[in-house]
Amino acid sequence: MKKVNENGVKVNNLSLIIAFLFFIVLIIRLIHLSLSVEVDGINLQKFAKTRTTRTIDLPAKRGNIYDNNGNILGQDVSSYTLIAYLDPKRTINENNPKHVVDKENTARILSTIIDIDYETILKYLSKQNVYQTEFGPKGKGLTEIIKDKIIATKLPGLDFIETKKRYYPYGDFASYLVGYAKENEKEKVVGELGVEKYFNDKLTGRDGYTIYQKDRNGYKIAGTTEVTEDAINGASVYLTIDNNVQFFVEKALSRRTDDVSDSITIVAADAKTGEILAYATNPSFDPNKRNITNYMDPISSVAFEPGSTMKIYTYMAALESGVYEGKAKYKSGSFTTKDKTVISDWNGVGWGYITYDQGFIFSSNTAVVNIMDKYMDADTLKNYLLKLGFGSKTGVDVPMEASGKIGFKYETEIFNAAFGQGITTTPIQHIKALTSIANDGDLLKPYVVSKVVDANGDIIYSNERTVLDHVASSDTISYIKNLMWHTVNDGNGAGHGYAIDGFDIIGKTGTAQIAKTDGKGYLNGYRDLNRSVSLMFPKDNPKIILYGVAKQAVSTQQLVPIMKEIITNVSKYYNIYEENATNIKEQEYTLDNYLNKKVSDIKEELNNNDIKVITIGDGDTIIKQYPSKDIKVIKGDIVYLLTNGNKMIMPNIIGFSEKEVEVLANFLNLEVKINGSGYVKEQSIKENEEITSESILEVELALEY
Repeated sequence: MKKVNENGVKVNNLSLIIAFLFFIVLIIRLIHLSLSVEVDGINLQKFAKTRTTRTIDLPAKRGNIYDNNGNILGQDVSSYTLIAYLDPKRTINENNPKHVVDKENTARILSTIIDIDYETILKYLSKQNVYQTEFGPKGKGLTEIIKDKIIATKLPGLDFIETKKRYYPYGDFASYLVGYAKENEKEKVVGELGVEKYFNDKLTGRDGYTIYQKDRNGYKIAGTTEVTEDAINGASVYLTIDNNVQFFVEKALSRRTDDVSDSITIVAADAKTGEILAYATNPSFDPNKRNITNYMDPISSVAFEPGSTMKIYTYMAALESGVYEGKAKYKSGSFTTKDKTVISDWNGVGWGYITYDQGFIFSSNTAVVNIMDKYMDADTLKNYLLKLGFGSKTGVDVPMEASGKIGFKYETEIFNAAFGQGITTTPIQHIKALTSIANDGDLLKPYVVSKVVDANGDIIYSNERTVLDHVASSDTISYIKNLMWHTVNDGNGAGHGYAIDGFDIIGKTGTAQIAKTDGKGYLNGYRDLNRSVSLMFPKDNPKIILYGVAKQAVSTQQLVPIMKEIITNVSKYYNIYEENATNIKEQEYTLDNYLNKKVSDIKEELNNNDIKVITIGDGDTIIKQYPSKDIKVIKGDIVYLLTNGNKMIMPNIIGFSEKEVEVLANFLNLEVKINGSGYVKEQSIKENEEITSESILEVELALEY
């Protein structure tokens, strides 16, 4: 139907209705747009803001990790990617070119500085219709030294992209404790293991930013407001690790060979404070390369059945309960439980009728079985082990700490637990329990971090000597110390191999079967045993606690010399046995800082002190050294010196231990493949051959070379 308006124009009612509805839709859409944060999947506020403002990120620097002597164990370093500008439009003034002008000359000079041949560089520089180019993998990760050499050429059109990466100057030094950090998918460096992971939030800091209004070309609009939030750099973590003690332990662990044990773990602690001085495992990994096969920290994250070192605490529980009679005798050899299980002594036959004191010294299983059967109940033992900290986390500042399990109910389980089978513990728990013996019954908290310091120098977290409980009387401690002394120092004691003339070491050994992963019984191979030892010295006033375990070990043939070497070096370092120190001190040499000094002078100085020197490079000035300043070395030890030369020459490493090969490879940032165990008998890069960034060192090890 149509109507005629006053002007004589015919109007269609349907058209009016459509127009009105269209107008209503527009109004609704306008209201929706004005009130909605997001439309069609687009955040309107963010869209408008990014079109008119620019944000520049101000990244925070990740904090460092230090040992207790202030040596850096983990830090951020700059690396550089080389780029070349090829577009001639970058150059406005011909007298000041901003692009690569002479490609042949640029390629020729660069090929003498970076490890890329002339033809390859020229190929990159000859790309057509591109604004800029990079130079592939070999043009990335350049050091500050290489960057400065390229800048010194004053070649036009070259530039660098700076990136940060996490660097660990000592390589596989306390690796499981330090851990590692790497870039995630958001290009943020994140801790993934060890202290790097545990303190990641504090190490990371907080990024800052600058926001300003921009024009269509991206330039700041004059007179507009600029907002800047400064970055807050990450805090730094100071470990309790003493680099000298750690070095002694790592060096001694280089004795380990695959044919005798799968791994060896050793922890050293200050007996009077609970500070962890060394935290080491072999095999380990280099956090720079992340050549890691086991992501579980063997010291705090892996619980295992400890064996006879637990007899220390069974005897302490009996002493504290007032039921122990050391001079009483029992029949050693074997014991048959009510369920007909036969528990035997380690030698299969025992020693006839002996006293319980002798049972401890000989490490008799039937001694503790008889104590549990005749004098002490399961709850007394369990409660005492729990009081010492077994079965719960120590609270040490590392991720994924295991609590272990102290659970036993039936007779055979109780008897087994008394000599360390059927229960699980960690090395760090053993350190904790041993502090009670070193401190006249006071149980201390072990700790690996002394403090965390923020970017302003303020301490935001700290640890100190902490007494957790008093777990034994002075009489009990005195008695157990005497038993431990006889265990090591009597010729027939189970730990007599650890005795050193002139050193009053006390300790207890342990051998334990390894449970099957399905929980059904034990492995029964000839090397399916864990060999462990708890040691401390001096006897009357212990200063150092050591705990070591060799996993799947044939015998103690490796663990004994390793621990004795550590004891000897640590005792002279702390001058614990002054009367024995005179001759040893004469063998020591404390390294200085040799950076920027002449190679010839330092080599002569070290050689005059019977220190072996390996120099790498054909330069005349030292730019890197290992070990670092203040490390004490012994006559005959090796010191590595890297020079400022252009070429790195392979030294003769025949006779090197596996550890010494790893140190050299890390020092040179050289990929290495190690075959066999023992000492180097063959090296793939021969003596005096040049080492390049593509070189891979392969060595064959043998017990004799």
